[in-house]
Amino acid sequence: MRATLRRFAVTTLSALALAAAPMGAAVAAAAPTHGPDSGAESAATDPASSGMRSNSDEREFVSLTIDKVTPTAVTTSSEPFVTVTGSVSNVGDRPVHDVKVRLQAAPAISESEQLRSMLTADQEAYDTVGQFTTVTEKLQVGQSSRFTLAMPLRSASSVSLGIKEPGVYPLLVNVNGTPEYGGQARLDDARFLLPVLGLPRDPSIRGADRPDAAAVPPSITDPVAVTLMWPFADKPRLASGIPGSSDEKVRLVDDELADSLADGGRLEQLLAAAEFATGDSIDRDHKLADSMCLAVDPDLLITVSNMTRGYLVVDDPSDPNGPAHEGTGQTAATEWLERLRSLTARLCTTAVPFAQVDLAALQKTDDPTLVERALSAPAGIVDGILGITSRRGLTWPDAGVLNPEAAGLRGLGPTALLADNAVAEETTRSTVPLAGTTADRPLSAALFDVPAATALAAVGATPQTPTYTPADVRYDLSDDSRTARLQDALGAIAWPALTPPPKATANADHGLLVVPPQNWSVDGDEARAVLSTVSTLMRSGLANPRPLADLLDRPTAQPPVDLDYPAQAAKDGAPDRVQTGAATVAPEINALTETLVNDPQSALTPRGYTAPLSEDLLRALSTSGRRDRDRGAATAAAETRVSDVEKALTEIYASVTVLPPAAPTPSRRSRARCCSSRAMTCRWGSTCGCRSRRHRR
Repeated sequence: MRATLRRFAVTTLSALALAAAPMGAAVAAAAPTHGPDSGAESAATDPASSGMRSNSDEREFVSLTIDKVTPTAVTTSSEPFVTVTGSVSNVGDRPVHDVKVRLQAAPAISESEQLRSMLTADQEAYDTVGQFTTVTEKLQVGQSSRFTLAMPLRSASSVSLGIKEPGVYPLLVNVNGTPEYGGQARLDDARFLLPVLGLPRDPSIRGADRPDAAAVPPSITDPVAVTLMWPFADKPRLASGIPGSSDEKVRLVDDELADSLADGGRLEQLLAAAEFATGDSIDRDHKLADSMCLAVDPDLLITVSNMTRGYLVVDDPSDPNGPAHEGTGQTAATEWLERLRSLTARLCTTAVPFAQVDLAALQKTDDPTLVERALSAPAGIVDGILGITSRRGLTWPDAGVLNPEAAGLRGLGPTALLADNAVAEETTRSTVPLAGTTADRPLSAALFDVPAATALAAVGATPQTPTYTPADVRYDLSDDSRTARLQDALGAIAWPALTPPPKATANADHGLLVVPPQNWSVDGDEARAVLSTVSTLMRSGLANPRPLADLLDRPTAQPPVDLDYPAQAAKDGAPDRVQTGAATVAPEINALTETLVNDPQSALTPRGYTAPLSEDLLRALSTSGRRDRDRGAATAAAETRVSDVEKALTEIYASVTVLPPAAPTPSRRSRARCCSSRAMTCRWGSTCGCRSRRHRR
């Protein structure tokens, strides 16, 4: 439902209700939309940052939901009509009479900006209209009623959608009704995109030889070169403030990851969809497999790998060393990790920065150890756990944008994966050199499609509006059903294949880099639909695979372009107080690491002991959850992590007793007795820490 539409309906109904309501009855003013407490940081309180348009002056009478669209993408072999099923629910305070729905269509998308803007355009833009179908004569408060609409794609003899050629078409379902004490009005609508990859034959025209009845295939003279990133990431789950250990179980703040890894869970379904779609029986020519590259968060791998050895879940996340119970996901983690190893053995795989860290915040900490563990170490972690050699040379910031200061981080690139509006100049090239970098450390950008990436981010249980989405096309994603949001993504993916770039030449760089969000909340059906659409584009000749290696190896012999860092990135990034805390604590961790020396009797190294504390700071700087409607939860978790690390360091330094030099210690080393009754070896005259619960290095 859209703000402009509802305001129209409310105005009409309010005027009628004042005249028609009985004595004592009143039309209630629209209740304001309440967010979290004013003290909590929330994306919902800032429409520009959350992807919302303000709708506090609107009243809802009914809510329209799209449940299924058939076909999801039209081809020459599809049925010659579109069927939409959904439901209308009475969410108001009075019955609604004479509830009717109809299907409307707008002309094919002609510019990429319309892939988003048409989803908020006024209803008059959908100028091809069908006939109203009655859903129910009366819809009581709290009731829902289902409907099915079917309309021909084209017809010479009846009302149709008027689609005569391949393209991406915006469709709208409009619901009208008459609330009690009011007049008939438009009450809600739902919009979605319909990709038409080819038109089936028009059955309304008789005669098999009639050219106007024939199927209309797409033009395949300029197929788009597709590269598809397939992410595996999750929000940070390891309990914070606990140094490393070689023999104790890790602790998690919750057990949600166990469900995600189990059959039917989010991460399991992401894996299953990729396994199935790239299998030999489905992807016989390996085109989809050639186009894909798996992008894996090393923080997720560390967590899952440790889960396979058994783990604990703390009863209170704010007390990481407190009471805990056994986790339930050991078997699921073991099976999922083995399947991922098998898949990465045959598909391109790359590591993303640790824990979806905010690179701008990372640069501000000015700590080489954090930078190394965020950017350089991930590839080694991925290789070590999965037993592969991952693709090097690519840095994919979770935000999809990069500020000039962070572009100088050591370990970055030499190619950064960025939104195509993250550079200051429009370009038709898939890769461009970036200005401001040095000759010995050049940096290029591989540019991904913003409309497709924005639409993909909206798919799933937790829709999000990416940092790079332009302000004028940000709106409240909760107004759209999951089915509608999926259709929008399929349409945005198909559009570049159906619409060659202007002034295209035989040697034009007609490419499409498809990039979902790293922490993607899709289910199995949604993941399979995305892969199926990409595969269909290739089978139909509209697209060819372009492996990531080919994209990164493309020459960039053109003038460098400047980075364009949006203001939204600061809102979506790590809060200033978290950045300050991390920058303060990081040097203390480094000092502790330098204090410790290797103990030949222990498998735990000084780096392994302190690495979890540094990684906690990277998790605190994560952008995971920062684009949710309530980013206050992510902020609170980040602040807790920094605080826990500070407490851990304080306890380590306070709990150490160093034996005098006369004590019988080997090689003039001293053993420090710690609070855990375990020992670490340290340099004489310094302090050392306890062995404690943490992941094994």
